[in-house]
Amino acid sequence: MADAFKTLDDLPDDLTGKRVLVRVDLNVPMLDGTVSDDTRLRAAVPTIAELSDKGAIVLLLSHFGRPKGQNRPDMSTALLVKPLAELTGRSVRFIEDCQGEEAARAVSIMLPGSIGILENTRFHLGEEKNDPELAKGMAALGDLYVNDAFSVSHRAHASTEGIAHFLPAFAGRAMEAELTALQKALGAPDRPVAAVVGGAKVSTKLAVLGNLVGKVDHLIIGGGMANTFLAARGVDVGKSLCEHDLVGEAESIFERADAAGCTIHLPYDVVVAKEFAPNPPSLRTCNVHEVAADEMILDVGPSAVEALADALKTCRTLVWNGPLGAFEIPPFDAATVALAQTAAALTQDGSLVSVAGGGDTVAALNHAGVAGDFTFVSTAGGAFLEWMEGRTLPGVAALQH
Repeated sequence: MADAFKTLDDLPDDLTGKRVLVRVDLNVPMLDGTVSDDTRLRAAVPTIAELSDKGAIVLLLSHFGRPKGQNRPDMSTALLVKPLAELTGRSVRFIEDCQGEEAARAVSIMLPGSIGILENTRFHLGEEKNDPELAKGMAALGDLYVNDAFSVSHRAHASTEGIAHFLPAFAGRAMEAELTALQKALGAPDRPVAAVVGGAKVSTKLAVLGNLVGKVDHLIIGGGMANTFLAARGVDVGKSLCEHDLVGEAESIFERADAAGCTIHLPYDVVVAKEFAPNPPSLRTCNVHEVAADEMILDVGPSAVEALADALKTCRTLVWNGPLGAFEIPPFDAATVALAQTAAALTQDGSLVSVAGGGDTVAALNHAGVAGDFTFVSTAGGAFLEWMEGRTLPGVAALQH
């Protein structure tokens, strides 16, 4: 995967005056008119700086919120000019459209090395419909196209997929790092491979589990999802979150795992309580077969976590998506924190390549204090999940033309 596309290394060292359209993901959360989390902005900086240093006229394309084709001042990328200028340490100018004559006029007077941010791509209805005319209009502003937004590359939109048909296309540094890490994790991994898949519902991750059983040696299932698999094994899970209508699907995943030689790990001891609240008085740890009718499973138990840690010690690669328990409320974060710390330590020792992704996952690893110790942590949500499902991501495929 990682060698099937061109990167910034394939561009000339001197790009003086070349107009480079860069698809970034600047869709950041705002609070009272200011950026409340600048992770995505920071991720875009290395590519922007490198192109600017080579003399390119850098033109940033991004969506921002969900304006649904309406021109909304509260979703204008003009709001991002100041924070982006502060992070890059360079002047950033705002261009009032992402295609058309006005935008072309604004671009025509930009100097080599300068940076412009084009207006929200989703102010045009054609963006989400991947309208070839809109893509062509965007492409007319540039000489080259760089996609540095893995997090939106599962969508076939005009600015992520369509535009690559009209200009030479390259992966930016963040995209390159993401694809290289993903290739190491599931494309051509060192074996044995383990996957941790957690989260509330099996229904949202059936495709992920179905794909992984054919690719990994150990599949560790946690969160509310594990209860559905325990129910499929005949365990009475009491009042626990459980999708009883999907027990048949869980059984079929067990069968496919057996056929593929993949071991599915489920907790054999669990942390239960009668209410979902911080440190409830009814809190106890028990064997999975001892869950009372009025109790709910809220975390994996310590003995099971120890066994999972031992399993990780035999592995060379780990893919992680989702927490093992209801980690937002203590003490139901204990299993996630303990296993994440084991994975981080193995990674730091050089014995494990660890790749994690998805919103809850990033929050859980930050909570455990180990996000910086994994080999790679993807901030992409939907794109990371679709990659785990084994699906082709249109924005990535477009780079392979």
